[in-house]
Amino acid sequence: MALLEIRDLHAAVEGKEILKGVNLTVKTGEIHSIMGPNGSGKSTLASVIMGHPKYKVTKGEVLLDGENVLAMLPDERARKGLFLAFQNPVEVPGVSVTKFLYNAYSAVHKSEGTGKTSAAFPEILRQSVSAVGLDESFAKRQLNAGFSGGEKKRGEVLQMQVLKPKISILDEIDSGLDIDALKAVSISLKAQQAKGTGMLVITHYQRILKHLNPDFVHVMVDGRIVKSGGHELAADLENSGYAGLLKGMGISFVEDSGKI
Repeated sequence: MALLEIRDLHAAVEGKEILKGVNLTVKTGEIHSIMGPNGSGKSTLASVIMGHPKYKVTKGEVLLDGENVLAMLPDERARKGLFLAFQNPVEVPGVSVTKFLYNAYSAVHKSEGTGKTSAAFPEILRQSVSAVGLDESFAKRQLNAGFSGGEKKRGEVLQMQVLKPKISILDEIDSGLDIDALKAVSISLKAQQAKGTGMLVITHYQRILKHLNPDFVHVMVDGRIVKSGGHELAADLENSGYAGLLKGMGISFVEDSGKI
C-alpha cells in the first residue's frame, strides 16, 4: 500500500512563508481534492512535494511509504513513485511525445535494464494512448508545441498512464478542458485510481469532482488546510463561496486578496 504523509509542512519562497503547517495523508487508491482561493498555497504544496528548488522547506516532513522525500532530488522522487501534472505544461519543440515519454519511462524504470525497457515501451505507449482516448498520431507530435490547453492536459494524463506512479499530484488538470475532454480525462483518472494510484487533485471548481467523486475535499486558506470533508464540501463551496464558508467557521476573509 502506497502512503503519502505530509506532516506540519512549512515552506517559503524568497523569505516569505507560504505553507504554514500542512497536514495531509493520501492512501493507495484514494482521491483527495484541495480547493482554495488564489494565493492560498495549493500550487506551492504541489511544487514542494516534487522538490522545486524555488521553495525552501523550513519545517515538517513529506513521507512516501515512510521515507522522507524532502532529502531527495526531484528525479529520485519520481522513481519512488511521485508524479506531478503541471498547471501550465511547457512546450518542448523538436522533442516528440514518444521520445519524451520513452526517456521518462526509462528514467523511472531504469532498474529494469535498457533492453527490457526498449522492448516493453511500444506496447505500453500504445495501450496508454488508447486508455486516455487519444489518436496514435498524438504521440508523433512535438511535446505540447501548438497543443490546445485541453491537449496539454490530456498529455499530462498520458504521462501518468505510462509512468504508473504510486501518488499523482494534479495541479488544475481540469483547466482548459471542454465537456468531452473533461469526461475523457476523468474516465482515465478513475481507471488509474482503480489500479491503486492515489491522487491529490488541486482545482478551483467542482465540475471535475462530480466525475471523480473524491474521497476527501480539503479547503486551503493562507497556507493551511482549514476544513476537510466529503464531496458535499465542494458543493457547499459552490453555493456559499469561500467567504461564506469561512464566515460560518468564524474566520474573517478578504475575498479580493485571498487572505484571512
